Formats: sequence, C-alpha cells, structure tokens
Amino acid sequence: MQTREEMKKIVSWESEELILVDENDVAVGTMSKSDSHDGDGVLHRAFSLFLFDDRGRLLLQQRAPSKRLWPMFWSNSVCSHPRNGETIAEAVERRAQDELGLEALSAEFVYRFRYHARYADLGSEHELCHVFLGRVPGQIEQNRSEIEALRFIETGSLTDELEQDGARYTPWFRMEWQRLNEDFGSVLGRYTSPAK
Repeated sequence: MQTREEMKKIVSWESEELILVDENDVAVGTMSKSDSHDGDGVLHRAFSLFLFDDRGRLLLQQRAPSKRLWPMFWSNSVCSHPRNGETIAEAVERRAQDELGLEALSAEFVYRFRYHARYADLGSEHELCHVFLGRVPGQIEQNRSEIEALRFIETGSLTDELEQDGARYTPWFRMEWQRLNEDFGSVLGRYTSPAK
C-alpha cells in the first residue's frame, strides 16, 4: 500500500529525455519531453496501455489538470514514454506501477502506429505509439500527480460516449480504440469478455 506522499509522487517531468525514432521505430537520438512536444512535435517512442477488469470493463483515466497537453481529458489506462535505455515492456510495467500502483503486470503488445495531434498553441504529440492490452492485476492506488480521476466503463457505454461526446477524450485514445475494434477485434474480445 502506498503512502499519501507516494500517491502524489512526481513520476514525470519536462526535462526527461524521450527516445526519438524514425518511421521504422529505430532510435535516432534523444530530446527533452518539453522540446519534443513543442510546436509540431518531434517523432518519439511512446506506448498506450488498456487495462480491463475481470468483468471486461476498461479502466479509463482522466488526465491531471497539471498536464501540458490535454489536461482533464479522458484517456486509456496508462499512456507514456520509455526512457533512454529502457525497453517498451519495462516502461509499461514502470508506469503501471508509478500511476496505478500495480505490480506483476502482464501486458500483451497488439500493434504500433504513428500519429500527430496538436493541442491548441501549447504543443503537439508526434508519436510512434505501441499499444498494449492487459488485465488489472490487483488493487489500484491512483497517483494524483498524474491522474485526476479513474473509472471503469463497459465497452458499449464507451462506444456511446465516444459517438456523443468524443471531444472529451484524447485523440490518441480515440484512434487506438477505433483501430482495436476494427482490426484487432478477436484480441480485444479476450479482454472485454469476463475473465474465466
């Protein structure tokens, strides 16, 4: 169990070095998170993790108000960047623990894609993003420096919300959820069905 101090621990900062990549996901250098998100952004490696409970509901997070890009928007369970010298799998495990207090996470890589999205005049995401699916392996302990709120949602309700008010969600989440449903439905179905 995390202490109150740990539940507000700063686990991400603007000066941390992100891994710049080419279109084939080959590392070509590093750049600070701040600089890589300025203007139109510089292509860097990232990941998105979708976690489901035993009932098949998706865990959504509302991004903290302190986030530079898309503050207070709803998004997938965890989204972040690997650090220099860290594999994607290591980064997924680290951030699940940093943000949600989850240990012994088992996540399945599904696909990767490149996207670019601008947030007003504050900067852009320009990412080669690796998408993972998994089950919530234990009790969640929310890090309030990263996450404003958490909720589980049935997939049918999520589809309705995205159709009615998709602007409340981050652009990468909307793209990923659509692709998961259209191109990886059988893989996604293993998680949206109740666990046996």
